[in-house]
Amino acid sequence: MRTILVTGGAGFIGSALVKRLLKDTNNDIVVVDNLLTGHIGKLPKAQDRLRFIKCDVNNRQGIGEIMTTYRFDYVFHYAAMVGVTRTLTHPIDVLNDIQGIKNILELSKNTGVKRVFFSSSSEVYGEPVEFPQNEETTPLNSRLPYAIVKNVGEAFVKSFQQEFGLDYTIFRFFNTYGPYQSKDFVISKFLLAAQQNEDITIYGNGTQTRTFCYIDDNIEATTKIAYDDAFINDVVNIGNSIEIPISDLAQKVIEITNSKSRIVYLDPLKEGDMKRRRPDNSKMLSVLNKDLIKIEDGLKRIYDEGLFEQTH
Repeated sequence: MRTILVTGGAGFIGSALVKRLLKDTNNDIVVVDNLLTGHIGKLPKAQDRLRFIKCDVNNRQGIGEIMTTYRFDYVFHYAAMVGVTRTLTHPIDVLNDIQGIKNILELSKNTGVKRVFFSSSSEVYGEPVEFPQNEETTPLNSRLPYAIVKNVGEAFVKSFQQEFGLDYTIFRFFNTYGPYQSKDFVISKFLLAAQQNEDITIYGNGTQTRTFCYIDDNIEATTKIAYDDAFINDVVNIGNSIEIPISDLAQKVIEITNSKSRIVYLDPLKEGDMKRRRPDNSKMLSVLNKDLIKIEDGLKRIYDEGLFEQTH
């Protein structure tokens, strides 16, 4: 049996990861989450191979008791404060997540964890200096607290491997979307507005581009990397490489939902809204060996099944 810890496991990506890990009967999983942005309803019902413990990983005593009790083989550290508005409004809380990263790494080192999987972000690239954004590009201009924390986290992960031999894989996530995602995120926000024929609001002129990776592609890639012992002590971009302007995304949502919503443009955000995002996802594709789900198909899947209506 593998004993696996998933921090932030009641969040959008974390809960999808837990569901996939449970499909392997060799996995015994413990989920910890402080439920600040996660929701326990996103997790499968309690079962023999799944335990949920409410815990803030930034609290050393709480997470320490859990990790010394269970002696995990693998840790997926996905706990973090997320959401553009939330992270811009509460920068100190974002910076506090550095303590949680240190706690997880120190405890992993001390309890015999074989490998830590750290959820980083495309935000570490800041305003890109090259396209596509390659894992070997040194992030130069991360300015926002969220991006800085992820950058510092990556440095801690690499340093623990260098000094103590704690193996890792860093996942840099590029705009993952899918069922039950919080309405704080752009696709859920657009779908909910369109369903109610309300205005879809966009900051700036809508020409800023993003790439969107359907949750199934994210989870298939990350779990395959884990099971195949791939990209040990390496960094992997997890995302789609097809750019779409945000105004075009809003129009696609209106068409798919047959909505009467208008697109309304607001003043640009003062910070945090980079002009472009596009990963070099060749490492991810080498593991999957398949085409990624197109944005139109992903949006249609969420809308047709009514899965965004239950977002928390």
